Amino acid sequence: MTGWRTIFMGTPDFACPTLQKLIDRGEQIVAVVTQPDRPKGRGQKLMPPPVKELAEKYGIPVYQPLKVRNPEFVDVIRELKPDVIVVVAFGQILPKALLEIPPQGCINVHASLLPRYRGAAPLNWCIINGETETGVTTMLMDVGLDTGDMLLAQKSALDENEDIGSLHDRMATSGAELLAETLDRLAVGDLVPQPQNSSDSCYAAMLKKEDGIINWQTDARSIHNLVRGLAVWPGACTTIGDQVLKIFRTHVGTGSGEPGVVLQAAKGLFEVACQSGSLFLQELQLSGKKRLDSASFLSGCPVAVGTQLGNGHPEDPQL
Repeated sequence: MTGWRTIFMGTPDFACPTLQKLIDRGEQIVAVVTQPDRPKGRGQKLMPPPVKELAEKYGIPVYQPLKVRNPEFVDVIRELKPDVIVVVAFGQILPKALLEIPPQGCINVHASLLPRYRGAAPLNWCIINGETETGVTTMLMDVGLDTGDMLLAQKSALDENEDIGSLHDRMATSGAELLAETLDRLAVGDLVPQPQNSSDSCYAAMLKKEDGIINWQTDARSIHNLVRGLAVWPGACTTIGDQVLKIFRTHVGTGSGEPGVVLQAAKGLFEVACQSGSLFLQELQLSGKKRLDSASFLSGCPVAVGTQLGNGHPEDPQL
């Protein structure tokens, strides 16, 4: 425990383990800042962000500014006199006026090994691009996009079949542990911030629905990585006839044939040819239907060998 007056800024599930870690350490959390409640689901009911729910469970004051750079809100933060601000997947860029308030700085937990994968979706693009190693980094924030000086990093091997769901949970936990170590070492003056080499960086753009459209004129490994990286949202997709087919889990095969053509569709094996190699579709969902394993899917929706799969349509409401 540092004893510092701490403000936590974060929004999604990924940020919750770090907030919980600060609470468990007994840090003096004077406020939590998160995004406004948003409409969700078919009924478009306003739902609080996960971080807000966790903060309220412990009676921590919560602020939900529409724009954190609003001068009136910056004044609110200034009046709270934080020693440090911890930021994890908050969702807004912090202005210089806010960054300069805490004497210990604004410390961000970023889900990549900086300077690689700056931006909104580092874990997804790390998987999509076939990386074999990833990790988390703590850094002192500046006015750039994930460009601040690095404090600590923790590496982790990335299995060729791990998807974004399990990686997200692992890195959320790793980030919480790394933040705790970062605070402890900062408190005793045991950290020297290291500048990033921007020439080694790449941009991890926010995901769009159309990112999930499968191009069968691609090698099997690349499509497998796309499926893994988009398994939570938006999901990789193709078409079968005039229906959209989402694919959530695959493994790479050695079959060959015309790209997008079904090679096997029996006894639970659903194999599709790619530009090189083939892909076994293991977990699928037809528009408006339940998500099923390949055996259950083929039982209820027989597919003929030789069927040509096409492109998914991002405008489809089922995507």
